[in-house]
Amino acid sequence: MTAAEDRDTWERYYDQSQSVWGWAPNRFVAEVLGPLPAGRALDLAAGEGRNALWLAGLGWHATAVDFAENALARGRAQAAEHGLDVEWVLADVLDHRPPDGAYDAVVIAYLHLDAEPLAAVLRDAAKALAPGGTLVVVGHDVTNIADGVGGPQDPAILYTPERVTGALEHFSDLKIARAERVHRQTDRAPQPAIDTLVVAQAADGSP
Repeated sequence: MTAAEDRDTWERYYDQSQSVWGWAPNRFVAEVLGPLPAGRALDLAAGEGRNALWLAGLGWHATAVDFAENALARGRAQAAEHGLDVEWVLADVLDHRPPDGAYDAVVIAYLHLDAEPLAAVLRDAAKALAPGGTLVVVGHDVTNIADGVGGPQDPAILYTPERVTGALEHFSDLKIARAERVHRQTDRAPQPAIDTLVVAQAADGSP
């Protein structure tokens, strides 16, 4: 599938009468970022922007990036309805280069790509962290195919903790705080879905 075909697929997916994912934040994003003081946040491959909208509601200056115009339009409408200030950026994360050191939190949630492009996005996300900033990466784990529920069924684009941390290992000032498989209950089956969760913290720059 070409990039244009992939974009067209997602445009059709988001051209629905209701929110695709709901408006609540991902539970792991909320768990990690909820206790932190508000700052500048970047949500990459944001879809309709549920995580960016939630962060904006907590006082964060949130930026949501996605290549599906229909998704961003839905997010803008939701932001307007609730009086939330989010910057919406129409761009493919494979081409988008966030400014280095600009964000106190970067979120990548359920972005499923082949290993090399995913690693490039992860590296750009790490570079975008301000001193002391937090990177949250969550996605369907490869074990979800056999033992979980839902999600892509192609192991080449699914996550493992090692795949994510391996892409970040050359950042000497980035500390991996969590790298694990986590369970997420859905309404689709009795068994939970299985995700990879990686949380990394940039050095705060103090001596």
